[in-house]
Amino acid sequence: MAQIQPFRALRPHNEYAAQVASRPYDVLNSEEARKEAGDNLLSFLHVTKSEIDLPAGIDIHSEQVYEKAKENLQKLIEKKILFQDEKPCYYIYELAWKGRTQTGLVCVSSVENYFNDVIKKHEFTRPEKEKDRIDHMRTIRAQTGNVFLACKDLKELNDVFDKWKDQNTAEYYFIADDGVTHTIWVVNTVATIDVITNLFKEKIPFTYIADGHHRAASAAKVSQQIPDSEDAKYFLTTIFPANQLAILDYNRVVKDLNGLSDEEFLQKLTEEFTVEKASARVSPKELHQLGMYLDKQWYQLTAKENTYRNDPIGILDVTILQENLLDKILGIADPRTDNRIDFVGGIRGLEELEKRVDSGEMSVAFSLHPVTIQQLFDIADSGNVMPPKSTWFEPKLRDGLLTHLI
Repeated sequence: MAQIQPFRALRPHNEYAAQVASRPYDVLNSEEARKEAGDNLLSFLHVTKSEIDLPAGIDIHSEQVYEKAKENLQKLIEKKILFQDEKPCYYIYELAWKGRTQTGLVCVSSVENYFNDVIKKHEFTRPEKEKDRIDHMRTIRAQTGNVFLACKDLKELNDVFDKWKDQNTAEYYFIADDGVTHTIWVVNTVATIDVITNLFKEKIPFTYIADGHHRAASAAKVSQQIPDSEDAKYFLTTIFPANQLAILDYNRVVKDLNGLSDEEFLQKLTEEFTVEKASARVSPKELHQLGMYLDKQWYQLTAKENTYRNDPIGILDVTILQENLLDKILGIADPRTDNRIDFVGGIRGLEELEKRVDSGEMSVAFSLHPVTIQQLFDIADSGNVMPPKSTWFEPKLRDGLLTHLI
């Protein structure tokens, strides 16, 4: 069963919360982070993307960058921008965006659960990305990146959330510059803390990594490297019941056509797909339909029957695209390591796909139908993994509001 605990969060005083809160480190490159932080010295990007305070062009994985992150975190503590709760608490985190809300529980989850697959995964991780977060955590002695977990629906858990929100005042409430409203309540009574802990212990057998495979893997390895730390035996997570979540598409762009002309490429596609020109951007509305943008023209691709497997992995559109097109036609066998492919989260819109192709940076783009949360559960339960970058969750939690010190 899922083993979670309350923790003593390092967090901003109320009046600084909106300034401190920053988008996750892995959705911004260094240039974007530098621009977004601007002249806001309280932005948590100074901790999670500390290269923005060092000369442009520095190796972002250098020891100097991690030491700068440690220095910047200590400054926020010394200046009393951040403080640590005196006793362990849970935190209810509500996100509201574009007419929908989702509510989850911020807690720390057991590293042992990660190793014994009580926390289930659906993606492989890349060693170089793990090392970056390991070095960051070990240097600053904190987990700043929240691992986004999902669990199957449990009415009693949603009832606890609703009751606490109705009867207590939120600690933080602000609307970020991307239009997402962030509201956080501190759960600090022993009775409610025990109810939540026991619900997970007795009624939630598994949790599932929705977003943050690298952060979770890195935290697990840090726990092995510093076995004397009790704090490191748990890692920072926010757990959302399935009915609270929405998954967006996660699209692909490819640099070249593997030596094929546009005409040759289109001809090869017809072996696996029905190919139709489209008069507008293609955002697939059904499974097994893909959008493609090539030479200023959108196409709708429909996978032909009997060209894909019907198991939990094979039936995914990301798998159909990977096996029947990217690998078979374009020679991209491992999208985790092939630098000819890049991934574009659905939050950036189809305009971003057009921009990347029209600029000449990329040759072709593909838009996908989102994976469902049930598909994610089915795949994780089967012990399989999805192709990389299969799911994009939005809205995203903000870094800096709740940090776990180790």
